[in-house]
Amino acid sequence: MADQSSTTVQKAPQKPVRAVLQTLKILRELGQTGEPMGATALARKAGLNTSTTFNILRTLNDEGMVSFDEATKTYTPALGLLGLVRSLVSLQESELLRRELVQIATQEQCLMALWQVVDDRVVLIDRALADTPVRLDMQVTQRMPKYLGAIGRVIAAKSDVGTEELRRWFSSMRWNSPISFAQYLDEVDQARVRGYAIDDETLYAGISVVASVITDAQNWPTFGISAIMLANAPEKNRLHEIGTRLAEIAKVVSDG
Repeated sequence: MADQSSTTVQKAPQKPVRAVLQTLKILRELGQTGEPMGATALARKAGLNTSTTFNILRTLNDEGMVSFDEATKTYTPALGLLGLVRSLVSLQESELLRRELVQIATQEQCLMALWQVVDDRVVLIDRALADTPVRLDMQVTQRMPKYLGAIGRVIAAKSDVGTEELRRWFSSMRWNSPISFAQYLDEVDQARVRGYAIDDETLYAGISVVASVITDAQNWPTFGISAIMLANAPEKNRLHEIGTRLAEIAKVVSDG
């Protein structure tokens, strides 16, 4: 008679996915180094094949997890990583966000500003300067009414504020080149669609600004990022392109 006693079947241990392990090695090395690295150097540090490392980095760059500098042929961690762990990372402590602002300031030769929405004001809490002999700068802790300028238009677009409330705020705003309330509302509507707003010398003479906002879990504006440049700078022609980039960054960092 056959032995009917139960037999324990040992499951073979699951093999780790090689591509995932290789990707994690690359990201760890890139994060621990703290400096831009080329594909060859990363491959050597991670103990991987150079072509494999290059292919992984190219995919990570396409997904926004690393940034590639065409001039130096090097890679750095990017904001896509922050999107994966944003519940664990404080915005003000995020080196990834600051690195992104510095990168834009350098590439676009402009002043990058990080604002915090505090009650009825926005307060400048950090900035990144362009690496040029002559450059714009602003004093950290500078503040202004929250619905003023480019940052104000996009805050208004993201806020649950009625037309009459905006009209009340608008009546007390001071502009370099006064605009009508109808024009202001139209630009708020444009910001709502685009995810960014532009102020072209209406707030400050000779200064063009493009801005977007970061929102919390309730989709309420909490922080703002703006690119500030001279109105006669070549980068002025790329305001919409820069604005799209800021909106993408804000979307990644936002909790909503």
